[in-house]
Amino acid sequence: MTTEMIEKFIENKDRKDLAINIHFKERSTVTGIFIRSADYGELKLKNLWRVVSNGKIEEWKKTKNVDLAKIFNGLSFTRLTEEQ
Repeated sequence: MTTEMIEKFIENKDRKDLAINIHFKERSTVTGIFIRSADYGELKLKNLWRVVSNGKIEEWKKTKNVDLAKIFNGLSFTRLTEEQ
């Protein structure tokens, strides 16, 4: 997916800080939230995204520790969907 497609989906005010399903070309789906750290703009230019997976969201909300996030390349995304 392109940076613009991803940004349009995650910047929707109704989806901010909500868990999103990230579907990939060559791996299983990851559910998590996109976080906006200090390097958000720089990573976005490279189509890279920090995502905190579902299992670590509560800890991230308490600590805001960016080490809990993984960086994913947006080119490997096939689609984004809201968690049901």
